[in-house]
Amino acid sequence: MIYLEQVTPLAQTLIDSAQLDETGNYKLELCDVDRTPALYNLVCNGDKIPLFLQGGDRLTVSSVGRVVHNYTVEGSEESELLRRFYQPFVAGMQRLDALSSSPETYRMTDEEIRRIESEYWAEYRRIKHEQIKFIVEHKSSLAGVYALYQRLPGETYLFNLDGDVIYYRMVAEAIEERYPESSYLPLLASEIARMDARQNLMSNIAETNFPDVELPDMFGRKVRLSSLQGKVVLVDFWSAELGNSNAINAELKEVYAEYADRGFEIYQIGVDVSKDIWINAVQEQQLPWISVCDFRGRNSPALGLYNVQKLPANFFDRS
Repeated sequence: MIYLEQVTPLAQTLIDSAQLDETGNYKLELCDVDRTPALYNLVCNGDKIPLFLQGGDRLTVSSVGRVVHNYTVEGSEESELLRRFYQPFVAGMQRLDALSSSPETYRMTDEEIRRIESEYWAEYRRIKHEQIKFIVEHKSSLAGVYALYQRLPGETYLFNLDGDVIYYRMVAEAIEERYPESSYLPLLASEIARMDARQNLMSNIAETNFPDVELPDMFGRKVRLSSLQGKVVLVDFWSAELGNSNAINAELKEVYAEYADRGFEIYQIGVDVSKDIWINAVQEQQLPWISVCDFRGRNSPALGLYNVQKLPANFFDRS
């Protein structure tokens, strides 16, 4: 059987299927397809072929042997361009997987292991170089949008925390000019806004010398802000009872993971009265930084020292 899925940012929905005839041919027909290309997956034996389809397209997709490695596309410029990115990217991912999952590593010498590691990172850099090159060269294509969102094993970012927004903005501007009605523009705009907000957190908060505070952590041990002297410290006021605390801390965790080994620390002050609620939030969200709270809520002296009027509130201390 051949299946066709429609892919959106939130779901993959099965919309049609066809039985292969005795010669291995099939036919799928879609009605009321938008004139702006959208992403679909053609699924065969568990392998997925990504396609960009739009109203009026007549595609021929052919393959011999393993579908992903050998398929060809005729009748869609965007889908053919996507194939030129997708096939090498998948092949590279499979090579990385083979290098990282060798069952014989326990028998290898240190030199052999280092050789495999060297091969892995050389392949990783090659794939990444080709991915970035494809995005830049085809920034006005939806295939470029697809490539923008693909990640190699262990990756959170396409390039790095600060640099990704450059590629997203470049692609968004080119797509808006070529496909002004594309459903992918709001997605790109949202991603760019999120990245800008994260960068602003690191660069646009007022820098000054802030008053010292000493508050207890969840174990009752008092932690003085000045004990972190020499580090770049983000003093963050929050409350576990805020409805958006989980999302806000998730953003902070990305920043912390990127900069913690470069002398960055977060001194997070809980503006709460319930010890149970605050401790549960810290533990459930697995917050990796310094978390303190005096359980006096809005009456905490720390709020007055920092003139905090609303939550959340952030301050940089570079002392």
